[in-house]
Amino acid sequence: MQSGHKISLLGSGLIGMFYTMTLHKFQSRHVVHHVFSRSEERAKKFAADWSIPKYSTDIKTVINDPDTDTVLIGLPNHLHLQLVEMAAEAGKAILCTKPLGRDAVEAKKMLDIVEKKGVYAAYLEDLVYTPKTLKSLESVQRGALGKVLWVRSRETHPGPHSAWFWDKEQAGGGALIDMGCHCAEIVRVFIGKEIRPVEAMCWMDTLVHNIPAEDHAIALVRFQNGAMGQIEVSWAFRGGMDLRDEVAGTEGTIWLDHFLRTGFQMFTNVGQGGYVAEKAEGDKGWLFPVGDEVNELGYTHMFIDAFDAMDNKRPPMETFYDGYVVNAILDACYKSAKSRQWEPIRLDDWRGKEMTEQQQVGDKFVDEQYDLIKEEKMPDGRVKHILKDKKSGKVIEKIR
Repeated sequence: MQSGHKISLLGSGLIGMFYTMTLHKFQSRHVVHHVFSRSEERAKKFAADWSIPKYSTDIKTVINDPDTDTVLIGLPNHLHLQLVEMAAEAGKAILCTKPLGRDAVEAKKMLDIVEKKGVYAAYLEDLVYTPKTLKSLESVQRGALGKVLWVRSRETHPGPHSAWFWDKEQAGGGALIDMGCHCAEIVRVFIGKEIRPVEAMCWMDTLVHNIPAEDHAIALVRFQNGAMGQIEVSWAFRGGMDLRDEVAGTEGTIWLDHFLRTGFQMFTNVGQGGYVAEKAEGDKGWLFPVGDEVNELGYTHMFIDAFDAMDNKRPPMETFYDGYVVNAILDACYKSAKSRQWEPIRLDDWRGKEMTEQQQVGDKFVDEQYDLIKEEKMPDGRVKHILKDKKSGKVIEKIR
């Protein structure tokens, strides 16, 4: 067995806690060895809570620690580019939280940096690693749904937990950049990362909070093979965190509920007396606790993949290139929200398939004269066929 990795963790907030909890609880070979926090008091406490040998408020010291080989970035979006550059210069492997950049320009710079320096880099998009998603992807890739036609991904909750999320300059936007990055990549993995996203249509607005960024957004993303992605995000959903995905194909459908309706519900009139789940709004009444939160949110399998890929010199499931494509999709969404039109998704570096024309699903062949549009069993047991005449285009029905 290969020895574990020692990690320089940048950030001691909620995401840093989730990352450390996952690594120390489930992957004891890979441990946080040095933690950076902007607050010395917070750094000291975080290190004590998680048995981390070193802590510092000097970010260069943490990144350049000779005892660590990996830098794990869990700081606000506007710092990602600078931190990736510093970590790559130090020759460290880099794991960066989502979104990769505030826009595609920043994301492309980060991609270019790690590729030029030849350092390992993984994009930490946890929600494509949830157990339900990984199992669903296996079925989709085996053809259980036929051709995927439409994917809907929804993430809504009462709003983020730290002030910087609400700052448009630091974050790069509002609810869409915060949660739409998850949804965009979920859409991509089900439709197929090799299929190019070509254009986006988006509505966004600030309906509840007095902030310059959007707190609601809905977007449609069209792919080159005709498949459609649908993104829904909100920072004003009441009742906790709602994470749901739907995948529809020519031969089947998948519905996923990751957080609110997972089969674990409880009622208490006096309160649970502690933490319930991320973004939960109270601890009385009907509650939806999560049995293993970091696992259900994908962190466990995300880190298993990231470190296995590092050790076996292969790309992880989620790369910096994926982060760049996600940022490009969101850029088009933001542009569309202003123009109120479909906007092209600009990808200066496309590494997937190129299609000269949209792949059509096509009707099922019946005979030389007709294609089958639909087969339906009637209440009396007979079978109705909706058919299209190949020559005339006329649609008829026949009862068998």
